[in-house]
Amino acid sequence: MLNSNSASATTTNKISTPNERDLQEYSTLELAQALAQRLAISERDWHRLKSNRQARALELTVAALVFLIKAQPTEAIERLKQAISWLDRSISAPPCPTHGVKKD
Repeated sequence: MLNSNSASATTTNKISTPNERDLQEYSTLELAQALAQRLAISERDWHRLKSNRQARALELTVAALVFLIKAQPTEAIERLKQAISWLDRSISAPPCPTHGVKKD
């Protein structure tokens, strides 16, 4: 009799095996860049997510990963520092320059 853990592991292996083969076609940099693109806050979502600490930290952390893969540690460190600042609440989003401005 299979316990639930071994059944889950078998199912997971069957599901993930084709994906793993597909992922082998891409370089580490391409995978990181795809993830960065997926997690980047789009212009359309900017107002909704500009103050979302989780979204901002994710975006910056993955950008740091891309820079690390590209052997640019200084750029990676800057993004990681910003991500930490979002998480520890030491920075916040500045107000939108087009809101609250009086037009003459």
